[in-house]
Amino acid sequence: MEPAFFDQETSTATQAERAYLKLRSEILHGELMPGQRLRANDLQAKFQLGLTPIREALMRLSSEGLVDAQTHRGAVVAPVTLKELADLMATRRHIERLCLSMAIDNGDLAWEAEIITSMYLLANTPLPSDLDDLGAATTWEAHHRRFHRALVAACNSEWMMRIWSTLNDHSERYRKIRLLHHKAEGARVRNVTAEHEALKDAVIRRDKALAARLMDEHLTQTELAAAVLLANDQQDEKGNQP
Repeated sequence: MEPAFFDQETSTATQAERAYLKLRSEILHGELMPGQRLRANDLQAKFQLGLTPIREALMRLSSEGLVDAQTHRGAVVAPVTLKELADLMATRRHIERLCLSMAIDNGDLAWEAEIITSMYLLANTPLPSDLDDLGAATTWEAHHRRFHRALVAACNSEWMMRIWSTLNDHSERYRKIRLLHHKAEGARVRNVTAEHEALKDAVIRRDKALAARLMDEHLTQTELAAAVLLANDQQDEKGNQP
């Protein structure tokens, strides 16, 4: 029989993983907003978990850049900035092009079938009706991620897919701004479904050059749309300051 402290350590580790997954999901899906303070006691009550697992989860999220652990002010959800957006999307364009090229070389019929299936689901999933429609936003995001992952899934590199996944996770916070504000005044008008359909067709035809160009354009349009809304939000905040 193993000592009791092993059971305790296992329990703490399991709780820390639960806390991490819950917090990470709420940050990525916009339920916890950029700059929002993360008080360990509040999170303990919310998730019904111990303080130690909560603190471990916050440290782990800090190492991923999703939480800012401030020495004297505690933890806050990492802010979204125009500088990070530009850096993030430039990096993502490079990685997406490479993954896409490798996937086109390696993809089989099952890969093509998943691209077609995921595109059908995405095209038939409605966008959120307003800012409070987080359920619709989460569903659309899930299908959107599935489609983009399907495009590159045949790259046959675990490391490339890990990098792709990390970049996509961080992009999601910025994409959520665009998604929830797609009807807002000043929002860039796009036919995102047409962009996705064109990408699908180019990849299925194994046209590397066209697929790479369309992916670049698609990601650039996403960046510009998020940047406009983010800049407007920051301008509004400055205008509201005394």
